[in-house]
Amino acid sequence: MILLLDAHALLWWLTDDPRLSEPAKRSLEDPANDVVVSAVSLWELEIKRVNGRLDAPDDLLSAIDESEISSLPVTGTDAIAAARLPMHHRDPFDRMLVALAQRLDAVVVTRDRTFGAYDVKVLTA
Repeated sequence: MILLLDAHALLWWLTDDPRLSEPAKRSLEDPANDVVVSAVSLWELEIKRVNGRLDAPDDLLSAIDESEISSLPVTGTDAIAAARLPMHHRDPFDRMLVALAQRLDAVVVTRDRTFGAYDVKVLTA
């Protein structure tokens, strides 16, 4: 199974935050699952970190590499798919995650309930 981490789920996983649900932890620890993060989530986190709105690792890429999480690029196909989604969610970062999850048949690991309005599988972070 492919697990696509939302930005907050990524931070919770990297920092061993107790807010991350036990089912999510077990799934992320399961070697049978592929854990991935979108470049869009990294962009979102870095924007917030640089603007002082978020406490996140300075070298997020190194932290991800150490955790053996794969980073996914955004393709033109993903951009078009995200733009064509119904407007259940106005956050462009999250809309991209929906498009990626649909393309990869991935499970989105998130606490954001809006993902449930789309045709994607969700694991509560």
